[in-house]
Amino acid sequence: MLKVNHMTKRYGKTTACSDLTFTLDQGSVTVLLGPNGAGKSTLMKSVIGLLRFEGEITVNGFSPDQPEARRMLGYIPELPALYPNLTVWEHMEFLARAYRLKDYKEHSEALLKRFELYEHRKKFGDELSKGMQQKLNICLGLLSDPEVLLLDEPMIGLDPHAIKEVRSMVHEQREQGKTLLISTHIIDSVSDFFDRALIMQKGVIKADVTREQLEANGQTLEELFFAVTEGIGRDEVSGEEFAK
Repeated sequence: MLKVNHMTKRYGKTTACSDLTFTLDQGSVTVLLGPNGAGKSTLMKSVIGLLRFEGEITVNGFSPDQPEARRMLGYIPELPALYPNLTVWEHMEFLARAYRLKDYKEHSEALLKRFELYEHRKKFGDELSKGMQQKLNICLGLLSDPEVLLLDEPMIGLDPHAIKEVRSMVHEQREQGKTLLISTHIIDSVSDFFDRALIMQKGVIKADVTREQLEANGQTLEELFFAVTEGIGRDEVSGEEFAK
């Protein structure tokens, strides 16, 4: 379970995230939507402990800077950060050793085969195409089998086969009781499997609704997104307002 309680992040005089509060339940898929500069990536980087912030974030009761939380968290960033002098397989080994994983080789092979990278396992990071780098990025995020998985624009640059695999992986993770938070601009890519949607604008959560609430209101996720980001005369859209 992921809890964010009155989280605020400032860069000098600029507030990137302002007083964010929400809880993500185990076995759920939440999509995080918003225009560029809304604060989505800042929120995600704060959750995984890359940024300092005001307020509180906990993963099953542990703060992001505690080893217990780090072992439960997985992160797939928007831009792969690969080592040019490590091969695909060495990237997997490096992460496995960092997490002190045992018996990781079979799991590594399965991930690389699933995302069509096994034949390229001896290639160096800087020899990979952008799409292949992103697929390796995904494999690395999944290797530790995290309880809470954050995905920042995971489908950017992927071919149709890889997109299909990512979508299947999301379903599998949810069935296994994992908690997923997916940030994306491609609303259609998540519209058929999300459980909950958070829509941010200017560092604030403007909408927090479940799929059931949207369906009861007769509104699609895309319609809600544009209604919120183009302004509807309300400070916040909540599940209670949709239920009315």
